[in-house]
Amino acid sequence: MRSQKYHLYLTRDERRTIVNSLIFLKNDLVTRGKYSDAVDELIIKLTKAKINKIKIREV
Repeated sequence: MRSQKYHLYLTRDERRTIVNSLIFLKNDLVTRGKYSDAVDELIIKLTKAKINKIKIREV
């Protein structure tokens, strides 16, 4: 089975908000004694993701 790829187009502020939310979630899971491996992977993928600059035209 082929894995699906998704593309997100985020502004700098949206990206920062998502990373901060994931870090908050990770800290919450750690304090409750639960595994945070999935959240760690998401943080790593998001921070290492290639940043493309695109122009948006309004029609």
